[in-house]
Amino acid sequence: MAVGKLRALVANAAVVALVALTVAPLVYMVIVSFMPRGESGTLPIPLWPSRWSLENYHELLVRRQIDGAWFDYRILPALKNSIGIAMLATLFGLLLTVPAGYAFAKLRFRGRERLLKLLIAALVVPGQVAMLPLFLIFRHLGLVNSYAGVILPGLAGIFGVLFVRQATLAIPDELIDAARMDGASEMRIFRTIVLPLLTPVVVTLALFTFLASWNDFMWPLVILADQQRYTLPVAVAAIAREHAADGELMMAASVVTTMPVLLIFLLLQRYYLTGLLGGGVKG
Repeated sequence: MAVGKLRALVANAAVVALVALTVAPLVYMVIVSFMPRGESGTLPIPLWPSRWSLENYHELLVRRQIDGAWFDYRILPALKNSIGIAMLATLFGLLLTVPAGYAFAKLRFRGRERLLKLLIAALVVPGQVAMLPLFLIFRHLGLVNSYAGVILPGLAGIFGVLFVRQATLAIPDELIDAARMDGASEMRIFRTIVLPLLTPVVVTLALFTFLASWNDFMWPLVILADQQRYTLPVAVAAIAREHAADGELMMAASVVTTMPVLLIFLLLQRYYLTGLLGGGVKG
C-alpha cells in the first residue's frame, strides 16, 4: 500500500512539474506585458513588475498623434482580419471536409481506395513545397493580396477528411442501412443520423481548423502585400522587425494574439477531448 501511494505521489508530482513547465512561459509573457518599458531587460531578470502598467497595451492598441500625423500599429484591424479569415476558413472547411470524410467511410464509389491512398500520400508532403506553385496559380487567377487567397488553400484539409473518416467508421453500418431501407436519402442520413453522432468530432475539427488559420504565418505573409489586409501574426512580425528590443511591447502583442484562441480552447475543451477519443475509434 505504501509503495502504491509513493508511486501515485511521484506520478502526480511529475504531472504538476510538467504542467508548470508548460504554463510558466505563458504566465511570464503576461507578467512582462504589464512591466514598465525596459524593465524586462534589466539584470537580474525581474520575475514581477516593479509596478503594473497598461502603457504597452495603450501604445499597441490606441491610435495617437506623433508630429502632427496619426499613427498606430494596426493591431486591431489585423485582429479583425484574423477573426474573419479564421471563421470563414473554419465554416467552409467544415462544409467540405465533413461530408468528404463521411463519403470515404460509408459510401462506395469507383476509385475510392486509390483516392484515399493518394490523400494519405499527399499528407506527408510539406506545405512549404506547394507554396510557390500555389502562389503562381493564385497570381494567374487574380487572388494575390486578397482574403480569398488566404482562405482557399486550407479549405479541403486532408487531415480533416481523414479525421472525420476515422470517426465515421465507428458508426454501425446497420444503422445507416436501416435508414436507407426506410427510404431516407443520403443527405438526410448524413444530416439527421451521422452529423449528430459526429458532433464532438466536428467541434474538435472546427477548433483545429480555426487554430491553424489563426496561427498561420507563412502563407498570409506570401500572399498578402497590403498592410491593411495583414493577419495578426504577420502584423506582430512587422512590429517585431522595428521594435525587437521592446520586450514588454512584444509580450503585449503576444498576449493579444494568444488569448482569444486560448479562451476558445478552454471553452471547448470538453468537446475537444471527446472528439479526439471518438476520432481514434475504428469500427
